[in-house]
Amino acid sequence: MGSSSNGNGGEDLSHLQLLSSLIPREESERISLFHSYNHAFKGFSAILTENEASTLSGYDEVVSVFPDPVLKLHTTRSWDFLEAVDNKFRSSRPWDENKSSEIIIGVIDTGIWPESPSFSDEGIGKIPSKWKGVCMEGSNFKKSNCNRKLIGARFYNKNGQASPRDNIGHGTHVASIAAGVPVANASYYGLAHGTARGGLASARIASYKACSMDGCSGSVILKAIDDAIKDGVDIISISIGNSAILQSDFLSDPIAIGAFHGEERGIMVVCSAGNDGPDPYTIVNTAPWIFTVTASTIDRSFLTTIVLGNNQSYEGTAINFSPLTRGKAYPLAFGEKVASRFTPASDARNCIPGSIDTKKAAGKIIVCVNEDPNVSKRIKTLVVEDAKAKGMIIIDNQGQFLPLDSGTYPAAVIGETTGSRILNYINSTKSPTATILPTKVVPRFKPAPVVAPFSSRGPGGLTENILKPDIMAPGVAILSAFVPRIIADYSAPGNKTSFFSIKSGTSMACPHVTGAAAFIKSKHPHWTSSIIKSALMTTASVSNNKGKLLTNSTDYYASPHEAGVGEISHFRALDPGLVFETRVQDYLYFLCYFGYKPKTLRSITNTNFSCPKSSTEKLISNINYPTISIASLKKNEGIRKIKRVVTNVGSSNATYTSSVDAPPGLKVLVLPKMLHFSAGLKRAAFKIFFDGKEATKGYNYGVIKWFDARECGSRPTLSTRWINIQRVFKQVKAIRQ
Repeated sequence: MGSSSNGNGGEDLSHLQLLSSLIPREESERISLFHSYNHAFKGFSAILTENEASTLSGYDEVVSVFPDPVLKLHTTRSWDFLEAVDNKFRSSRPWDENKSSEIIIGVIDTGIWPESPSFSDEGIGKIPSKWKGVCMEGSNFKKSNCNRKLIGARFYNKNGQASPRDNIGHGTHVASIAAGVPVANASYYGLAHGTARGGLASARIASYKACSMDGCSGSVILKAIDDAIKDGVDIISISIGNSAILQSDFLSDPIAIGAFHGEERGIMVVCSAGNDGPDPYTIVNTAPWIFTVTASTIDRSFLTTIVLGNNQSYEGTAINFSPLTRGKAYPLAFGEKVASRFTPASDARNCIPGSIDTKKAAGKIIVCVNEDPNVSKRIKTLVVEDAKAKGMIIIDNQGQFLPLDSGTYPAAVIGETTGSRILNYINSTKSPTATILPTKVVPRFKPAPVVAPFSSRGPGGLTENILKPDIMAPGVAILSAFVPRIIADYSAPGNKTSFFSIKSGTSMACPHVTGAAAFIKSKHPHWTSSIIKSALMTTASVSNNKGKLLTNSTDYYASPHEAGVGEISHFRALDPGLVFETRVQDYLYFLCYFGYKPKTLRSITNTNFSCPKSSTEKLISNINYPTISIASLKKNEGIRKIKRVVTNVGSSNATYTSSVDAPPGLKVLVLPKMLHFSAGLKRAAFKIFFDGKEATKGYNYGVIKWFDARECGSRPTLSTRWINIQRVFKQVKAIRQ
């Protein structure tokens, strides 16, 4: 129902009155609110029939009515890796700071495990006075579980939640990535040994438990965002999203709605891009006011050795604590050769549940393929283990970048090239054998970072006039805090628990950016969320640790629809030189251009806002965003003009010079070519002209850079990194800055 007029609540009665006008008297028991939103925005969730919902959507004061969606979770060395790249820009180390930070990070997820050493408040000062939140008590969770580090915890009585306590591990993991304190000698049963820490160790954490094993209710997420805004958080981290197939428009998406009202109040919302890659158009959380994060690898790999009976050895990706040794080998068989009776060979080859014959598989190492995306590698492992096999090898070209955690059960994931060699060995040998050795950690692995194959890809399905994802961060095999519990179908070493675990997903990438943003906010407390976002985007790294351009998992150069602007580089972002300030008015113009009616937008903002007279979708490219994307540039339309305004946050007296590296056939002109700043002149505008008459088909990429030669020599202080053109039946251009 739009923006709250005062943010003080008191809307419950009017919401109940509205329900009473809809619901028949004989069904008065349905006149109740699941959740009422009245801090940052007005609204409620309740049980309605389709006819009642349709009637309600016609009310003047109602912006949107939509079914409550069930969203899904998008589920250390990483910070050392990021900072190694930034080494020459480092002037301090955030984890060594003695002072306590005033920054509060709200984590909306599965709750939190307060006893984790990552949430110790030793040496941390008093809770910031701006904090207005609570520490809710529940099952096995007391107010005393909160402290000066974990300053707040909420849960919502839906999906059987009875406590802020995390019983899954996801929320604990992501919270500690963002802001966990340094914990020495952290490891996952001895693997990835080192100091685990978050991006801003001195930041405070507020946990909002909105998810359970059944998923995340959209109405609960909205309530959590509303509460977080009221409580006084600075940044909200959400490693959750809708299915790429079931994407809603911006005003029917609970995360987009809540994030917009957070942005209105200066609160950055960072979200994961989704794990439905590597196909295009799979990215979610694409509203321009959301900071959308995709996942990458780091310079650490988990490898296991497969030794064949002919003494040939191959490396696979795995996290296993195999008891097998080189001293004894076991029969090796392809899945289709140990199929159950009447089972199609394709099912047995994929190790589908019910496809493997225990009598045939027992005592053997089974080779499976991963052609069926509906059956996870974890399920395949359980199928083979249940068939009494000694171990499993999975052939999966994309999955070789994602280590499979099989506990003490011997397992490994290999690529197709290695897989074909092992299958050739099986087919050419009378009695093939093999063994699988325990995992070893390979440090300083190259190349890194690489775009994770599971990361959802752009362009966005709702509009291509905003480039998504925004940025890339570590999200593969990340060590972080976890729930110390015994899992029934997981054979842990020594049957012991661990306070840490290694997980992968854009869920893990998201809190890296949250932590980086918190770090910058702690150094520049007066910077707005859009300035911090711009600083991170325009200083991101586009090269790997081999000094080459970023690549994806197929070893091709990564496109901006895969990697966004590149890998976060938070130390460089402390001094970006120039920034793009995207204001709430820009986002309202975006909604105008997207097609929403002015009346709706006035309700959203509780203002007299009016859309520009000319409001077409192509004008989305003109909002002052840190990237430029043009969805359609036809050959006969002439030259397209795009405007941007930059704000100088560097030296007060500076001159910046532009340079353009455009792909063949695309003419790009930046005017003026130089921008001059002084103590009295902080902002300047420039225009970019595009002529695509001779542009080639397909996506192409280029670079626009702004240099401050006086301060930085040849180092670019602002980089408009990518130009992207597509022409199939139409011609499409996008620019990554």
